[in-house]
Amino acid sequence: MIAEIIDGVLSATPRPAVRHANASSRLGDALGSPFPRGRRAPGGWTILDEAELHLGADVVVPDLAGWRRERFSEAAGDAAAIEIAPDWVCEVLSASTAGIDRTKKLPLYAREKVVHAWLVDPIVRTLEVLRPADQRWTLVSAHEGDAKVRAEPFDAIEIDLAALWTL
Repeated sequence: MIAEIIDGVLSATPRPAVRHANASSRLGDALGSPFPRGRRAPGGWTILDEAELHLGADVVVPDLAGWRRERFSEAAGDAAAIEIAPDWVCEVLSASTAGIDRTKKLPLYAREKVVHAWLVDPIVRTLEVLRPADQRWTLVSAHEGDAKVRAEPFDAIEIDLAALWTL
């Protein structure tokens, strides 16, 4: 189970199914090589899988989170949880988490001034790219199927969505 506290309410959701974990892992792989280390991309990011975030009284665990390197200190590496809001989050939707991700976590991320959010749905095979505007999220782009996409803030590289859906 993954436990989170949002608006004072504790919720426990099942660990991700294989299709969900696969999409998250493959996306992490696609971003993990070029951005933290600067291979074939500008670098300058720290990207983590399932980091526990303590954002005020809320505790959340996004599937993927990224911080621009200048905002993420080495000292955070020794902590059990991170208290710095990420610059980018990605939630991989599942039947048990999609409602929480959309209605509880996205508003929390907007409140904490997260600059970019992605919603990945491995069942319907979509990627939604969102940007905040007045504590709400605006859809910047939506992609489906086996498209090859460049999506902010990682538009320096092309992501092959087909790889996210392949087990």
